[in-house]
Amino acid sequence: MNNSETEPLVNKDKIKVIASKDNWIEGEALKQLEKTAQLPGILKAIGLPDIHPGRGTPVGAAFVSKKIIYPHLIGNDVGCGIGLWKTNLKKRKFKRDKWIKKLSELEKPWAGDRTEWLSAHGLESSDSDHALGTIGSGNHFAELQAIEKIYDQNICDELQLDKKLLMMVIHSGSRDIGDALFRSFAEEHRAQGLQSDTNEAKDYLERHDYALKWAAASRALIAHRMSEKLGGECESVLDIFHNAISKIESHEELWLHRKGAAPSDCGCVVIPGTRGSLSYLVSPIGDQRQNAWSLPHGAGRKWNRSTTKARLKSRYNADSFLKTDLGGYVICEDKKLLFEEAPQAYKNIDTVINDMLEAGIITIVATLRPLITYKVRKSS
Repeated sequence: MNNSETEPLVNKDKIKVIASKDNWIEGEALKQLEKTAQLPGILKAIGLPDIHPGRGTPVGAAFVSKKIIYPHLIGNDVGCGIGLWKTNLKKRKFKRDKWIKKLSELEKPWAGDRTEWLSAHGLESSDSDHALGTIGSGNHFAELQAIEKIYDQNICDELQLDKKLLMMVIHSGSRDIGDALFRSFAEEHRAQGLQSDTNEAKDYLERHDYALKWAAASRALIAHRMSEKLGGECESVLDIFHNAISKIESHEELWLHRKGAAPSDCGCVVIPGTRGSLSYLVSPIGDQRQNAWSLPHGAGRKWNRSTTKARLKSRYNADSFLKTDLGGYVICEDKKLLFEEAPQAYKNIDTVINDMLEAGIITIVATLRPLITYKVRKSS
C-alpha cells in the first residue's frame, strides 16, 4: 500500500471505531479491539462498521504496527478475499431453475490442468493444489448477481460494466495453505509478534504472499468454473484480500494488518450483504488515513455460529433459507450451514454502508442483487 503522509495517522488517538449509534456493536468486539491495541508496537487500531468478535481478535478491523508483524491477527485464512467478475451472460436470458441444475461440483477438485492454471498466475504447484478452484465452507460462496442500480455511471463505464449482463461475486480463501501456515507459526510463536527484520518474519511473509496469490488464482478458477457451467465466459473486474499484512510503503517500519477488512487503497471494492440482501460496489474517497486505508468486508455477524441455529430453529426449518426475500436461491445441501449463514445472523448491510457514507470515506457506485448463491452440494 502507498501513502506519503503517515505520521498524522499514528499521532492521533490509538483506537477508533467507525460506527453510528444505529449500528449494533457487540461489547466483546470492542474489548478485543482494545486488547489488541495494547500489543507491543501497535500504533493504531481501527474498528470498522462490521466489527464483531473473533477468536481473540476482532473481525472487521485494521491495525498499524511499527517494526513488528503479528501473524495471529490474520489467522488461518491468509488471502481470504472477494472478487467481482463480469460475464457475457444476458440478464434477460436468466433461467433460475435451469441454471440451478447446471451448477454443481464446485466443491470437488477441478478436472483441468491445475499446474498450468497456477503457472499462468505466476505460481508453482504445491501439495494443496487439489483444493484449487473450490469454494470452501463457512461464509464463503460463489454468487451470480445482477446490477440492481447504478449510482455512478462514469465509474461503471470505466470498469466497463453493463447492466444488461450478469456479474459473479466470489468469496473464498487459501484453503489449507493458509491453515498450514498459521499452524506452523502458532506452534512456535503462539500470539507473539515477529520483528519485521528477522528471518522468521521474512519466512512468514514469503509464505503469506504465496497464500495471497494462490487464493486469488483459486477465486479466478471458481469464477471460470461457474461461468463455464452456465455456458458463458467471465472477466475479472477486481479482486481484493480481507486477511493480509502489507507494508506501508512510505514508511519502511510500519505494517498494516487487515482482519476481515477490505483495502481502500486499490480502487473500487465490492462489499457483500447477506444472501438475502443487496451487495454494494463502492469507491473510496477522502482521507483514508482515518480508517487505516481499510473498509468493511461485509455486513458482519450479529450472532455467532454456535448460537444461530438455537435462535432460529423454532421459527424456521432449513429449507426456508433456500429462497430469499429478494427472490434469489441458495444452493446449500448442508442444513447446519444454512442455519449458520442465515441472513438473520448478520447485521444490516445498509447500516454498515450508511456509517461509511456518514464518515465521508466512500461513495456508492452500484448495487448488486443476488440471483443464485452457491455454497455446497453433498457428494452422491
